[in-house]
Parts: sequence; C-alpha cells; structure tokens
Amino acid sequence: MPPGPSSIRTPLRKFLPFLVQARDQNLNEADTVQRILKVFEQVLGYDAMTEITRECLVKGKYVDIAIKIDGIIRLLVEVKSASTVLRDRHTDQARAYAAEGNIRWVVLTNGLNWNLYHLTFEEGIEYDLVFGIDLSAQEFDQAADQLILLHRENLKRDLHEELWKTRSALSPQSLARAVFNEPVLRLIRRELRRDQGVSIDEDRVVEGLRQILSIDAREQMGPIKVRRRRRKKEVPPQGNSVAPAPSSLRAPNGPSQEGPPGKKEGKDGIGE
Repeated sequence: MPPGPSSIRTPLRKFLPFLVQARDQNLNEADTVQRILKVFEQVLGYDAMTEITRECLVKGKYVDIAIKIDGIIRLLVEVKSASTVLRDRHTDQARAYAAEGNIRWVVLTNGLNWNLYHLTFEEGIEYDLVFGIDLSAQEFDQAADQLILLHRENLKRDLHEELWKTRSALSPQSLARAVFNEPVLRLIRRELRRDQGVSIDEDRVVEGLRQILSIDAREQMGPIKVRRRRRKKEVPPQGNSVAPAPSSLRAPNGPSQEGPPGKKEGKDGIGE
C-alpha cells in the first residue's frame, strides 16, 4: 500500500516551526537548502546517502537538489531563500537542466511554499503547475494531502505520473476532443430527436454545447474542430474469382431424371 497523508503529518508538523523561523529570519539559500534536505529525508522518506544529491551535475550544469530512485534522477528541486516569493520564472534554470536530462518533474520551494511542475518537450519547453501549497497559510491536512505525492514510495510507484494522466484526460482540451467528434455528436442528435421530437443539425448542436461551458473552458479549448472517423475504402473483388461462362457455352437445361412429382415417365420419356 502506498503511504497516505497521515504518514507525513507528524514529522511535517515537527519541521514546520523551523521552516517558519527560516522565513522570519530571512535565511539565505544555502541555509534553506539544508532544511529542504531534511524534509526530503525525514518527512518524505528518501535515503540521504544514495537518493538525495546536492549540487547535482546534469549535462554539465548544477542543480540545487536531485532526487534519485534506483540510481535514476526522478525529480529536480530548485530552492530559493526562505523569504523569497516564488515565481514561475524561478524554475527557468531547473527547467533548462531538466530538458537537457529529459527529466519531466521539477519542484520549486522556499521551505514553506512547494510548487510541483510537469514538463513537456514536444515544442520547446512547456510546463504546467500540478500543485502549489503554502504550509504557513493553507489548511495543514490539505497541504499534506498534496505533499504526500512527493513521498519516496509514491514517486517510485509513479503515482505522480498517474495523477498527471488523469488531470490531462480531464482537461478542457481532452474533454473537447472526446465530445466534439462525429459519433458522439450523432448520438446527441439522436437523443434530442427522440426526447424533443426535433431534428437539429450538427453545427447547432456544437454551438449549443459551447454555450454550456465556462468562458475559461472555451478559451482553453480554442476553436472547435469536429473529429470525424475515416471512411473505410471499399476493396474491389480480387481477380481470382471465376466469371460465369457465356450463355452460348452453358449446357441446356434438360428434364429432371425423376420427372415432375406425382407423374411416371413412359418409355419415350414423357410423363403419362
């Protein structure tokens, strides 16, 4: 069983005063890193000797912390000083390093704030914020519910990858692709005709569906293009079939040997 949020609440509460103190005392980045290392070790369950690397070299560049499992880097961590207000641009350096090493997960933290990003490299470097928590302001149990995703056992089981796949599947773009395709629209039109007794063309159904979506969802979806199934091409008959013989070569239809039912044939072959 993967560890649940309850497994980190007690050790996290133990460290929370030290993280708050670091912010209040405006500790520098190096001292903040020391506290983050302890969180990964004593709260999130990583082995300090083999799984947590400080100033890790990735493709000739150094990152603050790298988290390894079975010798493979699974997570890069960019640390900022304890009082720094985190911005997405603070991940620029870590994202560049992640792209070099094809590492798709980056954490940005100052001790109290933790942001987890998923990266894609199809067209440049794109990133999405998976979660962002503030241990000093957010409901503690809610924060633990999200931070548990970074626990060693959960990372080893790829639960973060499963979360990302689910989140991607439920995104407005993904749902739009599922709904705005020809078979689904045909089914909706059929249901409307059966329920309302009116036949509505496809374009009007598409526009009606758009109206029930939020403005944000519509903006994320962008222009709608109905997905259509490819029509299967009819395959002509193969050339090995036997054509019927010309009528001039067909055998004439002679009388049945048994003759019409109920009649006997005479000596000359005509029924009596």
